[in-house]
Amino acid sequence: MASGTAIVGASEKVIERGRQIAAHVLEAAVSDVEFSRGRFEIAGTDRFIEIMELATMLRRGLQLPPDLPQTLDVQHVHESSPSAFPNGCHVAEVEIDPETGVVEVVKYSMVNDFGVIVNPLLVAGQAHGGVVQGIGQVLMERTVFDEEGQFLTGSFTDYALPRASDAVRFQIDSHPVPAKTNPLGAKGCGEAGCAGSLPAVMNAVVDALSEYGIRHIDMPATPHRIWQAIQQARSFC
Repeated sequence: MASGTAIVGASEKVIERGRQIAAHVLEAAVSDVEFSRGRFEIAGTDRFIEIMELATMLRRGLQLPPDLPQTLDVQHVHESSPSAFPNGCHVAEVEIDPETGVVEVVKYSMVNDFGVIVNPLLVAGQAHGGVVQGIGQVLMERTVFDEEGQFLTGSFTDYALPRASDAVRFQIDSHPVPAKTNPLGAKGCGEAGCAGSLPAVMNAVVDALSEYGIRHIDMPATPHRIWQAIQQARSFC
């Protein structure tokens, strides 16, 4: 939201500079010059100049009157945008082997409202990565200390991170509602995958264990922890 809004503001300044310079090059009034599809054109005519062509002319030393901008380069600072929070619905389906405690996420579906989506491929990648991050936190990521306080999981040799084999094919859909707090209508998506997958996967695990009377289990829901919970529940039956 912040960087996109900054880019929009900077682009508007570039276009305004370009209109003034293009008007001089095209020998027209600034008020008659419009910017569309990457070019400055005189309204109602077929006369135009591409913005990249204009930039090349400036780099090559185009001589301009001193009262005109001498370059398309601009600086723009965007202080902040009011927060616009994404929302959505995440559904996880898991299977648990009661004899080993191993959990497998077999299906994951989500519908998200990220506002206006500029690049769908990047947004999907952000959502997928966030979901896998959440799966890792729910099922395997664990810090361990010994009795003397020595950290035992200080490297990726000992600290479990999710791999591609731990992920599942995602079903992702979008229901965008443009935000009104920034010119792009964007809401952001970076943390939504993780925020949704943590409760979705954990609740699915507890739901699967509910037939044993289990109503709560702490993260990470490792196979050993789940197996212990099942054995303890069975002992009370």
